[in-house]
Amino acid sequence: MQRPDFSDYVAHFTKSGAPCGAADSPDDAAIKIASGTAYERLVSILESRKILATPMPWTGLPAVAFTECPWWSMVDHARRYSPYGLGFAKPRLFAAGGGPALYVRPDLYNKQRQYVDRDNPEIEGFHPHVHAFVTPYVPDAAPKSFKDQHWGGGYLDFSHEREWRVPHDFKFQYGQVEFVVVDTYEDVAKLPKELKDQIGRERFLIMDVYRQIERLWPTHLLGGS
Repeated sequence: MQRPDFSDYVAHFTKSGAPCGAADSPDDAAIKIASGTAYERLVSILESRKILATPMPWTGLPAVAFTECPWWSMVDHARRYSPYGLGFAKPRLFAAGGGPALYVRPDLYNKQRQYVDRDNPEIEGFHPHVHAFVTPYVPDAAPKSFKDQHWGGGYLDFSHEREWRVPHDFKFQYGQVEFVVVDTYEDVAKLPKELKDQIGRERFLIMDVYRQIERLWPTHLLGGS
């Protein structure tokens, strides 16, 4: 879709520390493998040509998370996770079984979890592949009574990230990498030469450069950039 507020690409950002669902699945093998700093994880992903699925918050089911992150929100998104990531075209993710996350109200989520079809009792709850896409949606616009009942009085709304998920490990070829996000020129310099040769140096986006552009011409009005 050619619109200024949409992107044809999605990005997976790495981060330092345990994956989001680590507390729910502390023994998961992917969590043990996905160790190191955000930069080290990016290098590991590029060398293995695979992003490991890790347990998602709320459901605990494995998936790889991406964001449809328009260029003007890149600084803010990198601040939330890390300035390290890699991007792919949406058709590549869709072909791998991926798609947009399903933002579901907690009350509807609970109804679906408890659902059993009276005519077909084997049909109940969520199919695991569908369940892996589900993420809670409790917007600030929800009534206080709803927030109190379903989310401890708070709210949770990540719909601005336009998240996509793949419900299993995501494998790729270097020619399918549309861009790689790094923090500094030094990050590019210390990457293995064979990776840069395979991916192409023109595909590396350096956040330091973008921060400088935003500092000099703050057209996107990103606080703290």
